[in-house]
Amino acid sequence: MKKILNTTISLPIFLGIFMVQLEPIKYQEEKITNQVTNQEIISPKCQVKKWELPDILKSEKGKKIPVLIPRVPVSCCENDYSCLDEMIYGGNPEKMADKKALLTAIDQSLKYLQTSNAEVAYKKYKIPEITKERVDKSLRRFRELLLATNSPQELHTAIEKEFVFYQSLGKDSKGTVLFTAYYEPLYLASRKQTKEFRYPAYRYPADLTSWTKPHPTRLELEGADGLQAAKGKLKGLELFWFRDRLEPYIIQIQGSARLKLTDGTQTTIGYAGNTAYNYKSLGRSLVDDGKLPLEGLTMPIILDYFQKYPQDLNIYIPRDRSFVFFRETNGKPAQGSISVPLTPERSIATDKSLMPPGALALIRAPFPFANQNGELEHRTVSRYVLDQDTGGAIKGAGRVDYFLGTGKIAAERAGVTVSNGQLFYLLLKPKNNS
Repeated sequence: MKKILNTTISLPIFLGIFMVQLEPIKYQEEKITNQVTNQEIISPKCQVKKWELPDILKSEKGKKIPVLIPRVPVSCCENDYSCLDEMIYGGNPEKMADKKALLTAIDQSLKYLQTSNAEVAYKKYKIPEITKERVDKSLRRFRELLLATNSPQELHTAIEKEFVFYQSLGKDSKGTVLFTAYYEPLYLASRKQTKEFRYPAYRYPADLTSWTKPHPTRLELEGADGLQAAKGKLKGLELFWFRDRLEPYIIQIQGSARLKLTDGTQTTIGYAGNTAYNYKSLGRSLVDDGKLPLEGLTMPIILDYFQKYPQDLNIYIPRDRSFVFFRETNGKPAQGSISVPLTPERSIATDKSLMPPGALALIRAPFPFANQNGELEHRTVSRYVLDQDTGGAIKGAGRVDYFLGTGKIAAERAGVTVSNGQLFYLLLKPKNNS
């Protein structure tokens, strides 16, 4: 940890918290090889045939197109391991997840679908054929197939027979989805304020519902330097104290954190509520001010800027007027917006006004993995995931945030996850949905 003036900056820090409307990292997919098979993943011709949206869109000009387009499952996978989820069956060198993790995530979604919150959410959902009942039956059938199959090819074949893919329209109406990733930070914290631990995270105000609107801004609540909250509405609401000003701010963006306390114990905190403002990222503000170029903007570049100009944190953090409150969760795993625990590598966040909460999805994009030397390399993969969260910067049909877990490695991987890919929801064919 490097200390500069009155601010310390820890490495690494999640890239997505600083930027919106990111420029994806550009990869030449035809040159990406599978680390397990060492085969070329797919020819460009077959790739286009497989991943493009259906031709029906070309004849629907002038009509309003739904955000999810039904299509046949992806085929032509014989020599394309990027469309098979090999991680489920232990065919991955990273060993970060397995069939059990996916089953756990499915069970969490099934639990959510039995709640009154799910009833309310699906009554508001705008695609009539995607109902809570259909999502529930699809999850249960997929779970059966997952238990009965012994290879990614076998599972893929079964899905082709029984499921319909609903592909996201994407950010360009061509199916292109921008992927970022998030994680649960792991920080050192104190239950008491000290000269070293000065920057607090705050508990939910009991009287927040009576606060007049517009709510106080971040600047009004904690001051430009983040140290003035005791003079106003946040006095006495300090939950934990941190050494680095960016740490409680990052937790506000991530929504949860795992804490190692100075007394030797550990605990967790989770999202409890927020003020009525939209999130504004540091990276976006730096770009808007001409401090950094958007093209090629990365986490190290942003951190390097604030290491050189730590006083600018007093300018850019207050520009994010939103403010998030927390509660101590006593070691419980991070939760998503549908109030179920998130599963690393198996949970995603999307815009819930557009996407079906709790549903099974398939994502395909380049993601970073550690090679034998410990260096991160991007490899295009598919993953079956559950849609269990949302986020302040995750808006529209063209955005997905991928949950990568807890701690340093998850943070490093999240920091370099900025890429284009595809998003599909898997639902049983109507004849199997009786």
